[in-house]
Amino acid sequence: MIRNSVLKAENLSKQVSSPEGSLTIVDDVSLDIAAGESVAVTGPSGAGKSTLLALLAGLDLPTRGRVLLAGEDLTKLDEDGRARLRAQRVGFVFQSFHLLPALTALENVMLPLELAGRADARLTAMQTLAGVGLQGRTGHYPRQLSGGEQQRVAIARAFVTRPAVLFADEPTGNLDTGTGRRVGELLFELNANAHTTLVLVTHDRELADRCARVVRMEGGRAL
Repeated sequence: MIRNSVLKAENLSKQVSSPEGSLTIVDDVSLDIAAGESVAVTGPSGAGKSTLLALLAGLDLPTRGRVLLAGEDLTKLDEDGRARLRAQRVGFVFQSFHLLPALTALENVMLPLELAGRADARLTAMQTLAGVGLQGRTGHYPRQLSGGEQQRVAIARAFVTRPAVLFADEPTGNLDTGTGRRVGELLFELNANAHTTLVLVTHDRELADRCARVVRMEGGRAL
């Protein structure tokens, strides 16, 4: 079987300066993630999980090594080039939702499509919100939505452009157990239906166990 790699990290390291000297946050990590695969990144706090996610998504640059996203070397692109590639190929879901409070649920989901110049932004956003069970909440502002509903809007916004890779950083971290489980179900359902690669950082063992692969981080290294 030919492996269709969509995300590849080669000898990735990230060092930062600290009062005690140079600190290695990510230490020589190599990963090869296939299109449509689901991968959980787990480990204790301070293990380098979120930094690894930021490097894989091109939000940060490594001290050494490189990242290939959809065949493009992120380390060879400038900031505008990386931003352009993220807009075309990447979706994000964060623990704290990151919805724009002045925009309705529909407007939040339309935003990445409008930035891409899509004429069908409203219709596609409506369909995507219906897909996450929020067709009755399109005109509501984030403050009028529960935590679970806000995260579903965030997931709809992340998926609306049909990204090659969805990065999720503790997507159920701010939710109660039942709501977190439903959000997890939604992520895997969309992952399967849209064949979007899912890379998630999580402390939730149940969520991690549902992924095709688990990468455990400890002391900056992938075990």
